[in-house]
Amino acid sequence: MIGVSAYPSGTLLDHILAELAASPHTSHSLCGSVLGMPNAPKAVAERLLVALLGADPRVRQLADGRWGLVPEMQGSPLLDECAFAVVDVETTGMRALGTDRITEIAVVLVHGARREVVFESLVNPGRPIPPAITQITRISNDMVRHAPTFAEIADQVVAALGGRVFVAHNMRFDWSFVTAELSRCRQLDLDGARLCTVRLARRLVKGVRSCGLDNLSQFFAFENPARHRAAGDALVTASLLDRLLCLAREEGARTLQDLEAIATRRAPPRPRKRRPPAMPSAPREDSVPEGPA
Repeated sequence: MIGVSAYPSGTLLDHILAELAASPHTSHSLCGSVLGMPNAPKAVAERLLVALLGADPRVRQLADGRWGLVPEMQGSPLLDECAFAVVDVETTGMRALGTDRITEIAVVLVHGARREVVFESLVNPGRPIPPAITQITRISNDMVRHAPTFAEIADQVVAALGGRVFVAHNMRFDWSFVTAELSRCRQLDLDGARLCTVRLARRLVKGVRSCGLDNLSQFFAFENPARHRAAGDALVTASLLDRLLCLAREEGARTLQDLEAIATRRAPPRPRKRRPPAMPSAPREDSVPEGPA
């Protein structure tokens, strides 16, 4: 904490702070894990936690109702201080841990107003590209025949990612391929902060029917003349990230942990469609006419 502040002391609060250091929690969750009251009604749990934490400057209640540590206690960087590495890969298929490989990779740096491609390369996958994939990406076997292998560009990829938050649209896919390639050729494991713009968009963008990149591009009027190519998709994802950061700030997000909390919070349940009441069907010609029994 910066400056002098007063706050309640006690072992119970120490246990709560330890829980919140790992991740934000609801009042009901803290009632169960710390206070030993897993069956407490939600309203009772909320009143108890407000009484315990409401005046504690180390803790605040997030926009979704969960309790979390304030940024100074979190040690989480402010969003304005974060550098984001927006990544997109094109591949031979879906199996990162199987026989599929990267055919193209691009990394776009987003830091404040700065947005630029810091790395881009075709990649020789060391195996044929299926015709169906070429039809989608327009990357052919001839195009990658003389391209570098991933092992030859691995150091440049690591340098482009180093010290930055890994961001991708459907992040698991891109992360799994980059980590698999680095593990194979350098015996390196990637670790660190990462964000998925699909998850963020699902929590922050209202009135959109789907959070696929094409649909969000149309929704926000982003142009992408190089769809399904690494640099084109990474640049559009960078534009999307910029818009999502603005929406997150409107919800009160100030730090990277705030942004991660938004991405991982539970989505509100979708209202069920009410089906119209069943209407009686017209009687068939051979049916028995209705009448008194």
